[in-house]
Amino acid sequence: MTRTEAPTLTYAFAVCRGGDVTAPADPLAEPPGLGGLPGLGTGAPVRTVAAGPLTAVVQDVPAAGFDEEALRSRLSDGAELERCARAHHAVITAASALAPAVPLPLATVYLDDGRVREALGEREASLLAALDRIAGRVEWGVKVYAPTGPRPAPEASPGDGPVSGRAYLNRVRTRQYGREQRHTLALRAAERVDTVVRGLAVAARRLRPHGVEVTGRHRTHVLNAAYLLDLGRERELRAALVSLRRDETDVQIELSGPWAPYSFADGGITDTAAAP
Repeated sequence: MTRTEAPTLTYAFAVCRGGDVTAPADPLAEPPGLGGLPGLGTGAPVRTVAAGPLTAVVQDVPAAGFDEEALRSRLSDGAELERCARAHHAVITAASALAPAVPLPLATVYLDDGRVREALGEREASLLAALDRIAGRVEWGVKVYAPTGPRPAPEASPGDGPVSGRAYLNRVRTRQYGREQRHTLALRAAERVDTVVRGLAVAARRLRPHGVEVTGRHRTHVLNAAYLLDLGRERELRAALVSLRRDETDVQIELSGPWAPYSFADGGITDTAAAP
């Protein structure tokens, strides 16, 4: 009696140009390729699916753990979401080290390899254009924060003592005006930072600033931007940031990267029949 294998789905990480990326089965192969990666830890190898001029980097995953309902439950758990995101990013990073790769969104799941090929064929032109756009380039992230400083001591209210109502309102207005002025100065500094980094980049994209739940109450996020730079310009970028930090003392400037070009790889594909 033969053992029936559990049904699987095809999880997709990234798309490359056909022939540019390989997935050797030997994890000791040089270059190491993709075959030795654990991926999402399902036990199946990370492999490729060819579709005309394109190749998808994929992994078989159990249908019971990656269908719509299971994925919704999995990604609603913070620890599991982080684990999946890190695994997803690790495969994309490995693929990007071998060839230009269009990262696909977390939880891009297809019914089977045939559906992967259909999806790549449907978006062939946009995916090839995206691969041309990101070839030889990496993404860098720049964040600018305005420190909020310590919270001032509570003001006396008009009924707490001899302070007149007019004096109390003047204090409130002065404090509010000071906050607005500091925020305006921070926004202007952020624009100057953006202008300098854009001058080094081939493309730039503004992203939504983080809220207080991410930044904390001690600072306000005033610029969250991604920049696509040619390989080899890292030294120029870092030197520019050193100069900006010296000149823009009213803000905090953070640099991250290099990353796979998540923000500039338009042309991604999804399978609405399988992915939530």
